[in-house]
Amino acid sequence: MYRTLLALVLALTISVADAAGLLNTQAVESAAFTEKLPSKEVESPLTVKVEVLLDRAHFSPGEIDGKLGENVEKAITAYSEAHGLTAGGNLTGELWAMLSADTRPVLTAYVLTENDLKGPFLKKIPAKLEDMKGLKAIRYRNVREALAEKFHMSERLLAVLNPQSKFNRAGEKIVAPNVIAHETGETKRSVAKIEVDKQRQTVKAYSQSGDLLAFYPATVGSEEKPTPDGTLKIISIDANPTYRYNPEYKFRGVKSKKAFVIGPGPNNPVGNEWIGLSKEGYGIHGTPEPSKVSKAESHGCIRLTNWDAVQLASMVKKGVPVEFENSQAKGSHQL
Repeated sequence: MYRTLLALVLALTISVADAAGLLNTQAVESAAFTEKLPSKEVESPLTVKVEVLLDRAHFSPGEIDGKLGENVEKAITAYSEAHGLTAGGNLTGELWAMLSADTRPVLTAYVLTENDLKGPFLKKIPAKLEDMKGLKAIRYRNVREALAEKFHMSERLLAVLNPQSKFNRAGEKIVAPNVIAHETGETKRSVAKIEVDKQRQTVKAYSQSGDLLAFYPATVGSEEKPTPDGTLKIISIDANPTYRYNPEYKFRGVKSKKAFVIGPGPNNPVGNEWIGLSKEGYGIHGTPEPSKVSKAESHGCIRLTNWDAVQLASMVKKGVPVEFENSQAKGSHQL
């Protein structure tokens, strides 16, 4: 077992080292569109650049990981629709020209602070919900996870962009996606309607005039607790929510027959943001596992990355309608 684990760690280290040789600030900043698209399995400078530009335009690719995957394609599709392009989910020269009109640096230097390092952190997060109920808060596991979420990226990409960093010293300079500074001074967007597509696993936010203001990949519903049809309304917006387990839902892996509450934090089952809807137990919320958004079941609600949930919450208010649709048919809080 030890040899197997050692081999896996070594393989991952080599993989990160190899990727780091291709992914650096110069390569990402100078990346440009070519007819030959990047691989969906391997990180590329062009994909990192596209993901950052989409994120800054409010068309979220989910977790920025450098791979041209399904969530990036969904964001490209939404961006194309919003701008009257015919690209669909494909990265085309026309779409690239519009995206790359944003000429601000794609990556930024960030200096680690004492606050970044001191946490507090929760090194081992219980796998079972019942085992979380006695904890005061479900915090980040470590500095790397906190930094990755701060910059909307995967922990692996953080390591690839900073191959020499140990993330353990105040004053240490790292490189990360430039997705924070652009929000400062930005005109606040006001969302008048949210559309949740249960089939495509997406969330779209519209203005009063019908313009698409923001897009997010999402995990929508489950067999245990199907997401509702029709239209609901936002009834609450809560940062750092607690999570209340309702035994009536009988989630797989939960044995408790009594309700219990789990403390707040980014690794709480509903993440660090809750947008409550007008059906008990349903809401739009964050997640402790951003890499699984749009790729794994939710317990009936609408799950976004933590940062996307926070962004959406900043643009809505109570009373905003949330319409649940199915693209095939068309043509304390609970998860």
